[in-house]
Amino acid sequence: MKKPRLQQHYEEVVRPALLEGRKYTNVHQIPRLEKIVLRMGVPSALEKTAHDDAARDLATITGRKPVTDRARKSVANFKLREGQAIGCHVTLRREVMYEFFDRLVATALPRIRDFRGLSPRAFDGRGNYSMGLDDQTIFPEIDLDKIKRHQGMDVTIVTSAPTDGEALDLLKLMGFPFAEK
Repeated sequence: MKKPRLQQHYEEVVRPALLEGRKYTNVHQIPRLEKIVLRMGVPSALEKTAHDDAARDLATITGRKPVTDRARKSVANFKLREGQAIGCHVTLRREVMYEFFDRLVATALPRIRDFRGLSPRAFDGRGNYSMGLDDQTIFPEIDLDKIKRHQGMDVTIVTSAPTDGEALDLLKLMGFPFAEK
């Protein structure tokens, strides 16, 4: 099986550049992508089909069946009952992760209106990057005629980098479009 284009780019270009630039003593210290997690939250006030629509859109975008997230406790102020479906998520690893990352950077993010790059300050302190997307229609896999409601999603890119600076270097070399100051 042929490796994804971005995985080859990481192995042939990014890894040697990080090794040279950061002066790592061991190849296992070089940061890498571990997984990408996509989450869609669905307000409990919407009709019952809203969760099914979100899960279907997430499955279309990723090619994987999403896992349903359920409420752990009942909260009366939010009209939330224990066990009620409140969202869904998909975790991508290995080849599928690289394919999705490639599609996100090359086709989806440039389709955002007035896109000037992503904030380089959205790291969590441990080398993971999180961003929110306002609309699922930026992905070309979504058929606009079948969309009932516009739904946002959270994308978390988990890296093995111990610091945010190392993760920033990794994502920049992978072609992630960060905004320049």
